[in-house]
Amino acid sequence: MATLVLQTVGSVVGSLVGGPIGSAIGSAVGAAAGSAIDQSMAQSRAGGGRKITRGPRLKDLDGITATEGASIPRLYGRARLGGQIIWATRMEEEAVYSSTKPKGGKGGIGGGAGKAKASIDVSYRYYANVAIGLCEGTIAFVRRVWADGKPVDLTTLTMRVHRGDNTQAADPLIVAKQGSNNAPAYRGLAYVVFERLDLGPYGNRLPQFTFEVVRPVHGLCTRIQAMNIIPGAGEYAYEPASMSLQKRLGASVLPNRTQLTHATDWHASMDALQALCPNLQNVALVISWFGNDLRANYCSIRPLKEPGSVDGQPYVWSVAGQTRATADSVSAPDGKPSFGGTPSDGSVMRAIRDLKARGLKVTLYPFIMMDIPANNTLPNPWTGALGQSAYPWRGRITCHPAPGQAGTVEGSATAETQIAGFMGTCLASHFSTGVDTLSYNGPVEWTLRRLVLHVAALGQAAGGVDAVVLASELVSLTRVRGVGAVNPAVVGLKALAGEVRSLVGQQTKITYGADWTEYGADVRSGGNDIRFPLDPLWADPQIDAVAIDWYPPVTDVRDGLSHLDAIAYDGPLDHRMFQDRIAAGEGFDWYYSNDAGRIAQTRLPITDGAYNKPWVFRPKDLVGWWSNTHTARSGGVEQTS
Repeated sequence: MATLVLQTVGSVVGSLVGGPIGSAIGSAVGAAAGSAIDQSMAQSRAGGGRKITRGPRLKDLDGITATEGASIPRLYGRARLGGQIIWATRMEEEAVYSSTKPKGGKGGIGGGAGKAKASIDVSYRYYANVAIGLCEGTIAFVRRVWADGKPVDLTTLTMRVHRGDNTQAADPLIVAKQGSNNAPAYRGLAYVVFERLDLGPYGNRLPQFTFEVVRPVHGLCTRIQAMNIIPGAGEYAYEPASMSLQKRLGASVLPNRTQLTHATDWHASMDALQALCPNLQNVALVISWFGNDLRANYCSIRPLKEPGSVDGQPYVWSVAGQTRATADSVSAPDGKPSFGGTPSDGSVMRAIRDLKARGLKVTLYPFIMMDIPANNTLPNPWTGALGQSAYPWRGRITCHPAPGQAGTVEGSATAETQIAGFMGTCLASHFSTGVDTLSYNGPVEWTLRRLVLHVAALGQAAGGVDAVVLASELVSLTRVRGVGAVNPAVVGLKALAGEVRSLVGQQTKITYGADWTEYGADVRSGGNDIRFPLDPLWADPQIDAVAIDWYPPVTDVRDGLSHLDAIAYDGPLDHRMFQDRIAAGEGFDWYYSNDAGRIAQTRLPITDGAYNKPWVFRPKDLVGWWSNTHTARSGGVEQTS
């Protein structure tokens, strides 16, 4: 270090006395004097008298440059940017001393007469403090960083991101170096500051940095107040703590870390979500178990593990009493899992606590994924043939044979029995919860009740949640009719709501997530037979809200300009089309009777000649459904109640 300092001082003094020639002479003299001092200090540290071997060092520390007059990028969405250096200090040099024993001698610390002496090796490390401007603010976050084209693990260094708003304060390092009155805040400019960046991995030079910057388009992001958290599957996908899996002796992997900005993907994702949606208030945590049959009475719903997976540390995988040794695996027809496994109970509880610590309200969303691989030989309730659809929608679970099929059991006690088997018999009293503990002592069954009550109990063990969804999109079950006017699945959901209430108390909201084709009227026989199957559930005192998974068709945009929607508006990209069709168009004003009609765009008007209540047949008419009395029809005649 003395060599560097005196070399610089000698150069400056020499230039004042003798110009460029004096500068060169002064630099050489200063370097020689500094070298003597460094050698003396090294010998003093090591006991004196030993040979000093110096490694390579930088002669010029002024390698950091910036482009004068460079433009400031304006970013929309997400892009990879290079940036410009806007502030830096001189590189810091650190001498590293190490002792080397002599070869073939008896040398040791301190040396001695007639003995070979140890040598001192001196190597040098260099560190940089640098600020790099990225783009016009305000950004949400920096997602990834590359140095010389290679990803950077940001948890191993100090990088501060300034988002570029108009109130941002100056970076503390710049303040420390320049003083509070001289430190620029660079307001309106998004930039990053690297503090004491080790340059060793980059050949003792500042690497070429690039940054993946996310800047959401103004407007939509600030309006989002609620979000579903998925995928709902993945054994450690929701684990906030760092996990380690030992794949083989001496080799470990991190199963819940793919993003190099945080210690875990959970924290990276949640920080990104809150940065993108600053007004976020509610999240629905989706937790998946797996169904294995479209026939209600044969469908078990259970937690599954990933085939070939192993337990990690510090937490092992366990769901509803199932361990890796006892649980079944998700299908893997091509040697790769079709799904991730069910998130472990412990990870779900830790995720709930983290979400609440972030100030978010938590809804628990039990979810059924159908793990039915292709080329199965299961009887199909919809066709009567062998072989069910591969990985179908849960909304296809029904009685066997299904309504409308030959020999259907709909309308009989058999249909009620089949659906009762799907719902299950376990009770809230079979679950016991404590702080981070959950136990079950009920019947051995893998049913909808077991899933929903287990998830609700997890929320209690984690300290309570704000809402629980009973299930969602079971349209082919809730519309199955039993004896008389009964819809047995709806009766089962009402009873389940009561059991959930006894677990979670009055402070937690309860609902059911109906499909957009399910929440309202069940229309049959060309409109002559109309019922409202979910009305008893929506009216139940334990249900706090009507919830609808809402994705009806908004437009019928097609390629080219000759289709009807393009003709009616100023081309297929006219935003008025999307605004107008929320409560209009297909599913409100008209419908297609079949696929051929859709291809030909033969639009049939939605009317109700008998009672002038077209809202009954309009799945997009939420106002009509909410505002009017619901009256069933039989044989084309409205009932009296």
